[in-house]
Amino acid sequence: MTRQIGVTELALRDAHQSLMATRMAIEDMVDACADIDKAGFWSVECWGGATFDSCIRFLNEDPWERLRTFRKLMPNSRLQMLLRGQNLLGYRHYADDVVDHFVDKAAENGMDVFRVFDALNDPRNLERAMAAVHKTGKHAQGTICYTTSPLHTVDWYVQRARQLRDIGAQSLALKDMAALLKPAPAYDIVKAIKAEMPDMQINIHCHATTGVTLVSLMKAIEAGADVVDTAISSMSLGPGHNPTESLQEMLEGTDYAADLDKALLRKVRDHFATVKPKYAQFMSAFTVDTDIFDSQIPGGMISNMESQLKQQGAGDKLREVLAEVPNVRKASGYPPLVTPSSQIVGTQAVFNVLMGKYKVMTGEFADLMLGYYGECIGERNPEVVAIAQAQAKKDPITVRPADLIPPEWSKLVEDASKLDGFDGTDEDVLTYAMFPGVAPGFFSARDDGPTNVGKSAEQLKAEADAASGAANAVRGPIKYKVSFGGREHSVQVEMA
Repeated sequence: MTRQIGVTELALRDAHQSLMATRMAIEDMVDACADIDKAGFWSVECWGGATFDSCIRFLNEDPWERLRTFRKLMPNSRLQMLLRGQNLLGYRHYADDVVDHFVDKAAENGMDVFRVFDALNDPRNLERAMAAVHKTGKHAQGTICYTTSPLHTVDWYVQRARQLRDIGAQSLALKDMAALLKPAPAYDIVKAIKAEMPDMQINIHCHATTGVTLVSLMKAIEAGADVVDTAISSMSLGPGHNPTESLQEMLEGTDYAADLDKALLRKVRDHFATVKPKYAQFMSAFTVDTDIFDSQIPGGMISNMESQLKQQGAGDKLREVLAEVPNVRKASGYPPLVTPSSQIVGTQAVFNVLMGKYKVMTGEFADLMLGYYGECIGERNPEVVAIAQAQAKKDPITVRPADLIPPEWSKLVEDASKLDGFDGTDEDVLTYAMFPGVAPGFFSARDDGPTNVGKSAEQLKAEADAASGAANAVRGPIKYKVSFGGREHSVQVEMA
């Protein structure tokens, strides 16, 4: 009997976040929504991650309005978001009352599936958000960030899955943000979790950067995975994800099937193929990079470190920094390299190379070493912990970090209400809470309407015409002098 495999389509969120720095404007997505809505996906990821930040920082677009738009245009779909646990969509831990308000408002505005993760895989940082999702009656998906180390065994993944189930996960996601998940461990981990909890839905999220993960999806499906994440082909591959159509074709002739409407997939593909050139200036140059298996460093992290080094006039130190990253990761207890831990570890590796090992620590790395982001799988290097304690002038903690944060909702309401353009809603308070440095400018400029940072049709046509003119210039006649039979001849060749 054929087993149906659910598919989560990523084109509206992680695909353009990974390929073009989250710059796609809502106007370039809306015309594909009706086809996506009817194509047969298990869910449609369209919000969360870096989209909230990008909307107000670069696109002058209200992220809450984006969510409401998707809800209106895709009434038949489960809308899905990526939520960073106690970090929500910002870059710090928030008090529990802020977490409650955020989840409640996201659900109210149309969100159905909350994929909740923590950069350190610390379940304590997921508990409050998962509980808040349950209160809204929506779907709480507990997430394990996939990484490898001497401590990340199959048994450890099963143990973490058990912990997520116990705090209310209605499904589990294995999130492979750096394309590290090879076929054999994909099979082994899913098989072991299914043996422990056969009725638990397992979703697999893989990037395509290393070139092996379409096979990993197949092996995960064979082991019992229920839903896999893909991106429509015109928005896939590189540091993005595996193509939706390729997954469907791969399953044909097997005991599994992805029941998607191929005609609608073609329409979605063609829509984004037309849109994509507008954002060429933001497109990642990465294609396939298997060095990630050794360094565990995602492409975006490499480019960020390279930029930091160039700013310091030390662009030639990149190889030293890449070699230092695994050392810093080990010293901090083997955290997965995902936002924000990837930035924290990467920046500290840069500092170590430029200034000497742990001579200077970023405040964030000191907090990581002292437990203020949560617990890692491994023991932290006690010597580095002591340095962090001396530099930060505070003691290590073992409690859940948010236990130390007093309620802050009332103060956020008070501060946001003083800003020009604040509309008085809880949604605006939350926007201010996530990005207090960016929100004031967005509020004051919001009435100007969204900005599309992609190139216009006129700009693309002008570039095409210029390229055509340059090509025609090359095609002009070329003159050669040749010698034949002792006599010199002039020959003119027209380039076709």
